[in-house]
Amino acid sequence: MAFLRALLRTARMARHSSPLSAGLSADDAVLLDAPDERLSPALVAAALGDYEPAAKLLAVTRDAAEWEDRDRYLGRLVAFARNRDGWLVDWLAASPRDPDALLVKAELAVRRAWESPARVERLRDVGPLIAAAAEADPRDPVPWRLALDHARGAHATHTAFEALWEQAVRRCAHHYGCHVAALRYLSAAWYGSHRECFDFAERAAEDTAPDSLVQALPARAAFALLLDSQAAGRTTSVLEDRIDAAADLAIRFSAAHRPGDLWPAEARNLLAYVLLARGRWTEALEQFAMIGRYATSFPWSSVSEDALGRFLDARDGARLRVASLTPLRDRAGSGPARGHYA
Repeated sequence: MAFLRALLRTARMARHSSPLSAGLSADDAVLLDAPDERLSPALVAAALGDYEPAAKLLAVTRDAAEWEDRDRYLGRLVAFARNRDGWLVDWLAASPRDPDALLVKAELAVRRAWESPARVERLRDVGPLIAAAAEADPRDPVPWRLALDHARGAHATHTAFEALWEQAVRRCAHHYGCHVAALRYLSAAWYGSHRECFDFAERAAEDTAPDSLVQALPARAAFALLLDSQAAGRTTSVLEDRIDAAADLAIRFSAAHRPGDLWPAEARNLLAYVLLARGRWTEALEQFAMIGRYATSFPWSSVSEDALGRFLDARDGARLRVASLTPLRDRAGSGPARGHYA
């Protein structure tokens, strides 16, 4: 009986795996953490030692209050500056009080402090840099996201963290980066629990529009629980309903954006991971089609040193799973099924 099931499953995979690939980008067309058309010129210029395109890009996001884009671009520019910061040094020398240059400087200092064996002490030393970035433009919530990340690593008390959170949401009530920072603080790995993460994420999502990135926040809570459960070798049965509800919410968020859009790519990558972990193969494959060419390091780098390879393997796994579950032929109109395997 088991052998027969295996034969049928293999036959289904062989028949259906190729057609199921039709909606997916080719492996060699998939890009990891691809920059958009605004960020790409800034990164190219920075590689050549020119800071002006990066300065103009961040200034535009600040002037237009494009806080989500600003935070995203900041992260990519700082990631580049970790190994090549000559352009940033020149920028600070030319404009030492520029709010955008100060923000990049502060974020870079925080990331380097996190990597230090003396993390807590180093983080405390960079506190004034965050304060300078926040004071440079009081409207900007991004320095407060940075302050929340800093507070977590510096072992800030709940009271101190709540005061920073109040400042952050006063500037932008639904800023995704600030919500992610708060979720990390509340995580079981730091100062809270998985239930607290779900409570926070679900309530935050209730207050936002269907196309808001905060709609994907419960999926982040689900991911943290799944990762922790896999590492510990225990089940997640107590919170399974909340994991599936988080996935359902993220599916609706994904549907609010066009397929192949770079903007929701990270949320869709996260959703695909959660759906795979829950065995929801068809829905996962649908999300891989929605992702298109845009793989993101998160969440795949959390489970593999080769994030792109892990993404491609996960996508293939979903495709093969769906193929193995697809009947060999359409039996509509052919009468009642005969036998267990009909």
